[in-house]
Amino acid sequence: MADSAYKTPHICKKIFDDNRVLSTAYKRPQTMNGVHEWWKYVYDEHYDCIICPEFHTLEYSTTNRDGYREYKSNPEICKNCPTRELCTHSKDHVKVVQRHIWKDYEELADDARYTPKYADLYKQRKETIERVFADAKEKHAMRYTPYRVLAQVSNWVRLKFATMNLKKFAKRKWRDNHPSDFFSFFSLFSNLYVKTPVFALN
Repeated sequence: MADSAYKTPHICKKIFDDNRVLSTAYKRPQTMNGVHEWWKYVYDEHYDCIICPEFHTLEYSTTNRDGYREYKSNPEICKNCPTRELCTHSKDHVKVVQRHIWKDYEELADDARYTPKYADLYKQRKETIERVFADAKEKHAMRYTPYRVLAQVSNWVRLKFATMNLKKFAKRKWRDNHPSDFFSFFSLFSNLYVKTPVFALN
């Protein structure tokens, strides 16, 4: 489970190549206002081209160093297009549409999002993953860091989450060995924890 910020081509490819499924949320397309909507540019897999809103084709041109395949329109056609102002403002009348080489993996993540299984699984994020983030910030002083170097920050974060895992493990061991006393002890522990000041271990 991951939020929409993690739905990138590289992350989607890595997850699906590991025989796992990415359960994520809807990611709003990053497009400008006052132009054609992104969904009006349709990718044709058979001919490997983009079909524009006026039903003309944008042919494949090149693949840039960022991994995006560029599709360019015919300037002679775009020059007399009735909706050119909603499509491109380039001086040479060329519309360029980019499509990542791993875009298919993003579409697999979108398909999984519409299935009942992974839709229900994502709803548990607020009870599991977000709960861990909230505990880390509120109880373990992870709203900020006193370190500046990446290696020191990484070690500091690992120590925090190791502590949280040990606390979770201790709770489960107590629950398994004392099932009848678990809830009464946990209630008492929570009240003491709230009233006791929390200091960060640097």
